[in-house]
Amino acid sequence: MKCYCVVDFRAPLQEMDQPTPVPQGAQVLLKVRAAGVCHSDIHLWEGGYDLGQGRTLSLKERGVTLPLTMGHETVGAMVSAGPDATGLRPGGNYLVYPWIGCGNCPSCQAGQENHCMAPACLGVHRAGGYADHVLVPHSRYLIDIGDLDPAQIAPYACSGLTTYAALKKIGEQTYRQHPVVIFGAGGLGLMCLTLIKALGGAGAIVVDIDPAKRQAALEAGALAAIDGAAPDAAQQIIKAAGGKPAQAAIDLVGAPATTSLAFDFLTKGGKLIIVGLFGGGSTWPIALIPMKALSIIGSYVGNLAELKELMELVRAGKVPPMPVHRYALDQADSVLASLRAGKVVGRAVLTTA
Repeated sequence: MKCYCVVDFRAPLQEMDQPTPVPQGAQVLLKVRAAGVCHSDIHLWEGGYDLGQGRTLSLKERGVTLPLTMGHETVGAMVSAGPDATGLRPGGNYLVYPWIGCGNCPSCQAGQENHCMAPACLGVHRAGGYADHVLVPHSRYLIDIGDLDPAQIAPYACSGLTTYAALKKIGEQTYRQHPVVIFGAGGLGLMCLTLIKALGGAGAIVVDIDPAKRQAALEAGALAAIDGAAPDAAQQIIKAAGGKPAQAAIDLVGAPATTSLAFDFLTKGGKLIIVGLFGGGSTWPIALIPMKALSIIGSYVGNLAELKELMELVRAGKVPPMPVHRYALDQADSVLASLRAGKVVGRAVLTTA
């Protein structure tokens, strides 16, 4: 099978021919129909995360080995399965839950595989969807999508799940009564906007330094779209929130500038959910965190149950389609480069014939 792999960190992806896996036990082999290209893939391609103060989190030291076939937003058609795989339709299209854990630790036993300290995630620790086939370790990680469009559905495995889980951490009572501030109007930001609508939320104020992305957010229904680099950005956000400090923010960027700005406009008892992995170090005044009673919560994708909940909303027609740009699988490297350059509005998805 053909794969498009990271062979050296920060080097172009290379096309490789690898043996097509033969599923054993409960494993399932899928022919890839669609694979989303995600900002997390940029960090994987770079080989680490910026922790600020000159420190870097090395992915090599955390078990990521090369060559790596990235791609954690995958829909595929069932080709074959091991004898222990159950409940599958031959040829059926399935969304893959990629955030797989060890299966034995307390987090995994509690259904929180995305919190596992020894992960085995598809597209990160084992081969993912930038290929014409993908091997899924167990049939329980597959969600039947019926006749839904694979390219539209693939991003829900990360973009959709990540924002859905972040909104759950804010809580229904808050997002239904108060607008949520969203940092970042890329693929995740636009997905978050659609989910707030689907969940009956009060709407969102979007913050982005890119005018094209701010315009896309307004067209997608944002209450306001504010330039985060403006000197009075915090005041603009408070004004857009009805003249009062905001109750909650979801930071899909995760940079010093965004987390610092959030601190300035959040109300007492407010929540900041940090999702983005841009990196760097924080300069919060620590004494004000308890004085403002702020909740600063990290959110890493979501669990399998949450992805199933999200897909129920999608099947029910409650989640409007988000902008998806389709590319051939062999364009994986150029699409990743465009994403690094900030030239992708919406979600980029690789598709196969």
